[in-house]
Amino acid sequence: MNTTQFPIHRPAITRRLTPAVLALGLAAFTALPSVAQGTFTLESPDLASGTFSNDYVLGAFGCQGANVSPELVWRNVPAGTKSLALQVHDPDAPTGSGFWHWAIYNLPANTTGLPRGAGNGATKLPGAAFGGNTDFMDTGATGANGNWGGPCPPQGDKPHRYNFTLYALAVDDMIAAAGVPRTGSAALMSFVLNKGLGDKLLGKATFTATYGR
Repeated sequence: MNTTQFPIHRPAITRRLTPAVLALGLAAFTALPSVAQGTFTLESPDLASGTFSNDYVLGAFGCQGANVSPELVWRNVPAGTKSLALQVHDPDAPTGSGFWHWAIYNLPANTTGLPRGAGNGATKLPGAAFGGNTDFMDTGATGANGNWGGPCPPQGDKPHRYNFTLYALAVDDMIAAAGVPRTGSAALMSFVLNKGLGDKLLGKATFTATYGR
């Protein structure tokens, strides 16, 4: 019997990566979203329960609240942001077009939130920010036009939703960029923010709180 041992050839288990393969892998890795950047978020510690306490409810039109604007906090503003804008809208109001409760434009890009009560006076807003018109305009219910107007839905209605939306913009002054008046309605400004500014809208963050009585 021939006992000669023949060498067994096994395929190599490692291969040298060519520069082209390495470059392809690196490109695929760098194309992935940055974990460090995180998700653009908006929230309110004062509305963490998902509803409004009486502190933030309107003090007019039959409601007996203190009408203080809630604290807001945002994180991970998109790169390239030059200003921010905030709007609060009730889509359930029986008007056919909802009801606008608060609007702030030209918030500095380096802000990370608004303290409680910031919406109750023009001097409490940071930098070049200003309060825009809402559907409380000229009613006196908010103390002055442009201030926070808390929820006050019709009694007996199913709780209404109040959508808080923060917009990150690649323009310093959205009014100048869009060519609209500072006194424009909240609906006009919403059109500018969502459509009119085109690719100058870098991102949106939103949350919803409810209230009924």
